[in-house]
Amino acid sequence: MTTMNCPTNNNSSLTAAKESATPRSWAAHIAMGLAVTVIVSSTGCFGLGGGYNLGFLGYPMPVSPYYQHKQEEKFWKKERYERVPILGPTTSGGSVKALDPPSDDEVMHALETARPVQGGIPLIYEKQRNNVRIIKEKISDYIDPPRFYPLIGPAQLHHAHYKCTIYFDEKTTIGYPVPHTLHDEEAIEVVYIDHNHFHMVGDVEPYTTPNL
Repeated sequence: MTTMNCPTNNNSSLTAAKESATPRSWAAHIAMGLAVTVIVSSTGCFGLGGGYNLGFLGYPMPVSPYYQHKQEEKFWKKERYERVPILGPTTSGGSVKALDPPSDDEVMHALETARPVQGGIPLIYEKQRNNVRIIKEKISDYIDPPRFYPLIGPAQLHHAHYKCTIYFDEKTTIGYPVPHTLHDEEAIEVVYIDHNHFHMVGDVEPYTTPNL
């Protein structure tokens, strides 16, 4: 009687062991699957949804052509109008006169800086400038005595100051909240432009570093 009951007890213990091991094996498989998913999703190129979270910087954002134009315009002015040229020596005898008045392009850039019309909002707020007339007057023209300039050498600084008066028609269109148009037919703006430059000279008094 005792020997017949032993196999039944062994089978029940094995079944209980299998049943207790099954949830652990499933948990192990799930944990391994999650680990593989994390590893795979964090490698390779970072797209819009994977990798580091960049917030709103992770999505493409449209940029107005106005900002591109401003950067190109900034380089244009620096290259052509914001540098001080170094010219050859002046002719001996006679007065030295500046021969390069501001161009219309330079005057219009100065006017845009002082009274901008760019960067409006279409159908909401826009400005236009028409019928532009420019009058240029030289108000000062003189040259400094020769001296030594660091990184240049012996040179003379030539000053040339111009007064530019611009007459134009300015039209302002406002579309919200009350649509209306403002038309100034006698707008006037005055800008002052300096055309300073250097002239190379021969030997001058040697430059001495001041004692500190």
